[in-house]
Amino acid sequence: MVFNAGDNYLLAKALHHEIKQLTDQPVKYVVLENAQGHAMLGSSYWKEQGAEIIAHVDALEEMKSHGTQVLERMQRGRRDKGQWTQFVFPDKTFEDQLVIEMGGERFEILHLGPGHSPGDISLWIPNQKLLISGDMAFHQRLMPIFEDTDTAGWVETWDKIEALGADIIIPGHGSPTNIKEVTKYTKDYLVYMRSEVEKIFDDGGSELEAYKIDQSTFSHLDTFNELALQNAGRIYRIMEFE
Repeated sequence: MVFNAGDNYLLAKALHHEIKQLTDQPVKYVVLENAQGHAMLGSSYWKEQGAEIIAHVDALEEMKSHGTQVLERMQRGRRDKGQWTQFVFPDKTFEDQLVIEMGGERFEILHLGPGHSPGDISLWIPNQKLLISGDMAFHQRLMPIFEDTDTAGWVETWDKIEALGADIIIPGHGSPTNIKEVTKYTKDYLVYMRSEVEKIFDDGGSELEAYKIDQSTFSHLDTFNELALQNAGRIYRIMEFE
């Protein structure tokens, strides 16, 4: 089972090459953490290999609405590295949970609740107490807040992530870590930013005040310079309509 198809056909093929250095077993399933390009655009390669592509129902709807545009944007940015990539839909979707037994392991593909983007899922391997969280958890880079990110729902979903009792968490971006680390840079960041924006509302402040929120505690994270101000503005606008 592979988590995420990769950003394009050639990247998926390169990943498969690395997998073959470890095992001669075929890839039977490819699980897409969401509908973002880096997660799903390599699916056409895996379909050629006979793998079944799995995604959440909300991710499928995102692909129907924006999949072609995501492909075109990738091809413009990657140019020759985007060749042979075709947009394809997943073979199977689910709503809350999909369980697959394979190789003596139980794989639980979980949609724990709203969070980073529509259709975000995580892969829980209970025998190993290993959670591949996808974009539901961050720790080495500042998380991006999108227009469709549910910051309030994400905080509530976090209780379900903690309840799994994972010993090891592999986040969507970054090296393996633990629940304490990802809580600090995911839930705690969201709670802090939302509380600061709430203060701005209470004081009758504007969106301009949101850009002045002190995020220095998180300034050492990768992508901080690119995302901190953008996040502040988006969280303000999201909370305006809650």
